[in-house]
Amino acid sequence: MKRGSPYEPGGLVIVDKPAGYTSHDVVAKLRGIARTKRVGHAGTLDPMATGVLVLGIERATKLLGFLALTEKEYVGTVRLGQTTVTDDAEGEITASRDASGVAREGIDAGVAALTGELMQVPSKVSAIKIDGKRSYKRARDGDDFEIPARPVTVSSFAVHGVHEERAEDGTPVVDVLVSVVCSSGTYIRALARDLGAGLGVGGHLTALRRTRVGPYGLDTARTLEQLQAERDEGDGLSPLPLADAASAAFSRWDVDARQAGQLANGVQIAMPALAEGGAPVAAFGPDGRFVALVEPRGGRAKSLAVFVPPKD
Repeated sequence: MKRGSPYEPGGLVIVDKPAGYTSHDVVAKLRGIARTKRVGHAGTLDPMATGVLVLGIERATKLLGFLALTEKEYVGTVRLGQTTVTDDAEGEITASRDASGVAREGIDAGVAALTGELMQVPSKVSAIKIDGKRSYKRARDGDDFEIPARPVTVSSFAVHGVHEERAEDGTPVVDVLVSVVCSSGTYIRALARDLGAGLGVGGHLTALRRTRVGPYGLDTARTLEQLQAERDEGDGLSPLPLADAASAAFSRWDVDARQAGQLANGVQIAMPALAEGGAPVAAFGPDGRFVALVEPRGGRAKSLAVFVPPKD
């Protein structure tokens, strides 16, 4: 991005979010670094969590809602023996119980029971809306309410280490290092809570790092300090171009000039079967430009978002 002027086509910036920052804090910081107000994110991370946060600049913000539906990967630590009001280390401890008797076999069985297609109840301090009001606001106001369970998919839930510890209040606890691959909308702190509940000792999440969102991993992520230095020392930021971002995240469909013009004008045209389950497809023109994100509908392509000017 050239200094002093927004790079209109935009692109994605993969940020390694630091602990203590909200996702909105990171968006605000990047707005200052990129010198544009048009910045958004593809799915939040709790302040306690670190790792991959996908942000879009300028026209790339139109991609973000579709990127948020992709698979995500995490590493974290579950503490067995204590529950908290938030299901993570940010909240007040509500109960403690000796977890020293929990066997590795029980932990493995509990993890296996939380793998696959699940109905998960999110934490009451999540951002989910219940009757038009954010759940965390209702919890803060002392409302009595329930959050309905939602379908999620946990493709992988693996244990990488088990360590006996003592909590600050002296309770014997067990810290479990885990990795999770899951669908968007899955709450890792809810997995920690449910693992502890199933073992009869309670549990909460004490550390979380997101290592991947769809095709974007930590290997392409930069810290806020690195992004600031890049802006200060060079000609500006170098976001992942729109075309590269779309190619990495969606099936590709190459169209001719006439088809590209039709898609740019919102015309539904015949398309081949390119993705499973009606997933979005990225259409590219003969010049290699990313024309539109489309979805198959009855054998025809419906434009979800257009990234080139419409043709007259």
